[in-house]
Order: sequence, then C-alpha cells, then structure tokens
Amino acid sequence: MDYRIEHDSMGEIKVDASRKWGAQTQRSLENFKIGTERMPEEIVSAFAILKKACAAVNGALGKLTPEQTTAIETACDMVIAGVYREEFPLVVWQTGSGTQSNMNMNEVLAHLAEEAGCKVHPNDHVNMSQSSNDTFPSAMSIAAALAIKTRLLPAITRMETELVRLEKENEGIIKIGRTHLQDATPLRFSQEISGWRAMLTENKKMLKAALPALSQLAIGGTAVGTGLNAPKDFDQRVAQKLSAETGVDFTPDPNKFHALTSKDAFVFAHGAMKALAANLMKIVNDIRWLASGPRCGLGEITIPENEPGSSIMPGKVNPTQCEAVTMVAVQVMGNDTTVGIAASQGNFQLNVFMPVCAYNFLQSARLLTDCIASFTDHCLKGLKANPQRMQQHLTHSLMLVTCLSPKIGYEAAAEIAKTAHKKGLTLKEAAVQSGKLTEEEFDTLVDPEKMV
Repeated sequence: MDYRIEHDSMGEIKVDASRKWGAQTQRSLENFKIGTERMPEEIVSAFAILKKACAAVNGALGKLTPEQTTAIETACDMVIAGVYREEFPLVVWQTGSGTQSNMNMNEVLAHLAEEAGCKVHPNDHVNMSQSSNDTFPSAMSIAAALAIKTRLLPAITRMETELVRLEKENEGIIKIGRTHLQDATPLRFSQEISGWRAMLTENKKMLKAALPALSQLAIGGTAVGTGLNAPKDFDQRVAQKLSAETGVDFTPDPNKFHALTSKDAFVFAHGAMKALAANLMKIVNDIRWLASGPRCGLGEITIPENEPGSSIMPGKVNPTQCEAVTMVAVQVMGNDTTVGIAASQGNFQLNVFMPVCAYNFLQSARLLTDCIASFTDHCLKGLKANPQRMQQHLTHSLMLVTCLSPKIGYEAAAEIAKTAHKKGLTLKEAAVQSGKLTEEEFDTLVDPEKMV
C-alpha cells in the first residue's frame, strides 16, 4: 500500500495515500476496531450541511477568506451529494462525544479544498467557531429532523392515503367484530379500516409535535456551552443558513448547557416512533389474522401473493410483508431502550453516549420509513375484502344476540346464545324455542345494518 505521512498534535502517522482523511481519522480507525456499525450516512450528510453553513457564516463575518469559504462550501456540496461516502469509515463505537467523526469530516473537507487549490486547515478553518461538542449534537439534530420530516412523515402519509381509499371501497360491507379474539357485535369493514387510519393520523401529530425540540441546535455552545471562540449571533446565523438549505425550521437552543448535555428531545421523538411501531404492529397483525387461511383461517380478506411461502409445502403463501413490519417494530422498541439509557448519561457539561443514540434513532427512522413504504406498495395496495366469508361469519355469530337485550334482558339473551351454541342451533331457532320471541320479532330486532 502506498501511504503518505499525516500529522496532528500527537505526531506523525501513516495514511493510505488514496484516502482523503487525515491523522485523527486514521488514529480512530486503528484504535477502535469494534463491530461493523459505521457512523450513519445521515450523520455524514448532516455534518456536511452543518459545515457548509458554518463556513458561510464565518466567511460573511470575515473570519474566512472568500477563497477558503468557497472551497469548503464546494467540498461540502460534494459530500452532501454522496460522492465521498467511502471517506467516512469510522465506527459508532468510538468516543462518546463523536469528536473523531467531527474531525473525519474536517479532514476530508480540508483535503478536498486543498485538492482544489486552496490551503485549508481542518481545525483552524473547517472547524472555525465550533467544537465537536456542539457540532456532533447539532448534526444529530439535523439528521433526525430531516429523517422524520422529509422521509418518515411522507411515508406515513402514503400509507394513510391508501387506507382512506380502502375505507371508501369497503363502506357497504358489514362483518363481525372481535374482542379478546372472540366474536363481538358487528361493524362495517370501513369502520375497522378507519381505526387503522386514525392510528397513523395520531402518530403523525406526535412526530410533528416532536420536531420543534428536535430542531433546536447546540451550535454556538462550543466546548462546554459558554460559546468560547464563537462570534456573537453565530448560532442564529448558522440556524438561518441551515433552514434555508434544508427547508426545516432550525433554531438555536436558547440554553447551550442544556443542548450539550441533554438528549431529551431524542427520547421524546423516539417515543413517538415507538408509538408508531406499536400501531404498525397492531395493524399488520390484524391484517394477517384477517387474511389467515386460505381455507382453515378467518379468510375475510386476501392480500397479494408476492413469493412462495415454503420450501416444502407447494402452493403455500405467507403474509411476509406483515412479518417484516413486525420485526421492524420490535427493533424500534429495542432501540427506544437504548436511546433512553443513552440520554440519561449526560454527565456535567456533555453527554458522551451520542454516537449510539444517533445510530439507534436513525436506524429506527430509516427502518420505519422503508417498511411502511414496502408494506404500502406490496401489501396494502392489493388488499381485498372477501364479502362472502364476512357474511358467513356474521350469519353464524352468536353475538347478534346483543340486540335482544333491550327487549328480553341480558340474562334471557345470554341463555339463548348459550343454548344455540350448545345445541348447534341458529340464534333464531334458539330464540323462538325459548318462547321469549316470535320469529317475526326476532327478524325485526336482529338486523346487522341497524347494529353498526
């Protein structure tokens, strides 16, 4: 391997000549050979967006020359475009402040600027007016807010829209309800679907409510929150640049001591994602129960047959999209524990569990976004009701007896239901045999249309 000699405050170190990082990145690579989990791409992009905004503000304040400003901004744009993803190899399991990832970005941007003919130092210029202690939490916030606003919320909206379509499509179908996995009173299939749709509507409200706190940035706090070495209003000006660049309303955290040490906004926002995961688990479990069969299950709906379901049973097809969603849901629930514990570890002026917090938060957002899109496209769009099966279950349900209670009382109605079940009679047969009702009275009272 060809190498070059890089140096930092600790001395010289060999770096692969083909790479654009510097000494501090190399030291991290050599010192933290732990796991395969790399710093998420969302953090890399967010860092580049942040560094571009900081360079623009430093340039406008005259702290960087126009040439240095332009060189850093151009390098940032290339990283944002994904051109140099391989230059950000550091693992999650590094320093808890994310310092090495901040320096990885500084070194790559400085190297790219120098290749373009402008001498730029990673600390003195790219990191000007900043500290890892305010840039990493700011990059976390940027990445998290963008993941929710630009990817997760649109995915939920698409699924919600599909459920609205299914509601309208199935308005006229009446089916039996189920509580405790037992027969219950009837409802419209569209009403059942509306419950699923309302879950997503509420989850969107929760996620939107989490965005303002998540979008408050630590930038401007520098090392411990005092803002040492940062110009006046640097935080406000950087936030304005970021808002213009991303379309997300970023604001400076009014208390930088809070911003550096607390990750409460991540706990709150991830809680909203866990609530979404819980609702998704419920929705897809309902769907795979209703689609169970095709002959020996409920069979009240059909879902797309996307791939063979068994290597030994010919013709078997499984609810695989539902299963994928449930696995994502349990992963998100586990991630929520990690995010909460990581947030509790803010000692004195800095939280030092930030990389693992960011990794789990962004994995949850990414998995939820992807599984919702996959489920919508490969399952929900092809979901069809089986009205004949629904009618069959409705006709045979004993819980239609509920509408007899106002006429003959709860206990008499319960006795009719138990007799029908024990003797294999229809409800009408059992009701007439009881002497409590005539056939005509039964037909008048037991009307599923009136029960929904």
